[in-house]
Amino acid sequence: MKTMIIVAHPDLRTSRIHRTWTEELREHEEFTVHSLYNVYPDGNIDVKREQALLDSHDRIIFQYPLYWYSTPPLLHHWFDEVLEPGWAFGPGGDHLRGKEIGIAISTAGTAASYHPEGYNLFPIRDITKPVEALANHVHAAYLPLYVLHDSRNVTDAELRESTEAYLRHLAAGHPAAASVNA
Repeated sequence: MKTMIIVAHPDLRTSRIHRTWTEELREHEEFTVHSLYNVYPDGNIDVKREQALLDSHDRIIFQYPLYWYSTPPLLHHWFDEVLEPGWAFGPGGDHLRGKEIGIAISTAGTAASYHPEGYNLFPIRDITKPVEALANHVHAAYLPLYVLHDSRNVTDAELRESTEAYLRHLAAGHPAAASVNA
């Protein structure tokens, strides 16, 4: 199974978490790592190139920091541009049918803050439901979420553990939901 990791971090150079994850992923030939902000710094997306990349992979993982309870702006723009009617959904839109889609995210908040009684009021799975709905809409299988909470306070040891856990999560095929509670 060919896996593409679409990294959507606005400044990967300054990101301790996503830079570490991405550097490790690039060491494994079974993954295609595609950094949107590096490829499209001007935001002008080559739709046909992106669609060809999607066509050539069986599993697509969107990796990003949770950004105002959503995806970073370029990833949202990518969804709007690349997942066209007649290509991704609707009549003739079957290019993602049967593929697997998942997300790997980091949050600034603690795991406890993502509960009805917590600061953010909602479980993290509820906040990530738009990507799950996207997968459903394009007839792809939605994989369990991988999340690293409290990213601002992660120690070096916890970062190493989260990176190893992320790799295990990806290798498992249909891994159980994973969460690293830093």
